Amino acid sequence: MNHVLRVTRRGLLQSAIGLGAGIAALGAGTRLAFAETTLERAKEQGFIRVGFANEAPFGYATPDGKLTGEAPEVAKAVLAKIGIPQVDGVLTEFGSLIPGLKAGRFDIIAAGMFINPKRCAEINFSEPSYGIGQAMLVAAGNPKGVKDFSTFAGNKDLKLAVMSGAVEVGYAKDAGVPESQLVVLPDQSSLLAAVQSGRADGASLTALSIADMAKKGEGVESTTPFGEVAGKSVKGHGGFGFRKDDTDLLEAFNAELKKFLGSPEHIALVTPIGFGKDYLPNKTTEQLCKGE
Repeated sequence: MNHVLRVTRRGLLQSAIGLGAGIAALGAGTRLAFAETTLERAKEQGFIRVGFANEAPFGYATPDGKLTGEAPEVAKAVLAKIGIPQVDGVLTEFGSLIPGLKAGRFDIIAAGMFINPKRCAEINFSEPSYGIGQAMLVAAGNPKGVKDFSTFAGNKDLKLAVMSGAVEVGYAKDAGVPESQLVVLPDQSSLLAAVQSGRADGASLTALSIADMAKKGEGVESTTPFGEVAGKSVKGHGGFGFRKDDTDLLEAFNAELKKFLGSPEHIALVTPIGFGKDYLPNKTTEQLCKGE
């Protein structure tokens, strides 16, 4: 009767003793079973966990608990095509998404996360699924005359709300906004509340997120979207995050994602969420990881 000896590929290389024991076991009729990859496990179990940060319209949970938004919906469609029919969401503060992925709390980040060199150093990204600029959430009527980050850099009395771990923190710094003027908050609802209460004179996120907040929140509106900060393009491209060693999962996901993006099926799926043909990406992950 054969017995299964479960070891990892790495473990087989750790010592000559371990290798010798493995060979001896094989000689005794034992077979080796290598540890499953994340892709193999997910296909076998029929589900995979994704991290999201409750930032509409990128990835969020509805009041009845449904996981939706651009990133989760695209992920569901793509993963179904590679044989993973169920997607379970793990709500995570935005700044904890990368640590949570690396710690194994979930296997994919599906939160519309912008692809940039710093993040590329920590995790792998799929090809981008959208490209979009920035906007500011302000009080109705825009009483402080907020236009973009330069408004805050030019008036030390104004406070700008930004989300912890998001790219807007860096944009503010590049524009010359000192940390003393920043109100760093954990999530989208906190940004809205800060502007509504007057704790902040504006809040910064992507144009789609700000438009959604303005539509749902009372007493607030969106500024005109903008695509440059301090003379540099801030059109962000978002993608899906993967652990560095999950290369087969990334390759399978990318293969289907490339065929899916821009298709009638894709446009029909994301248009009601606020995305569409005008938000298709125009850069590759390779370019974005190089900072181009």
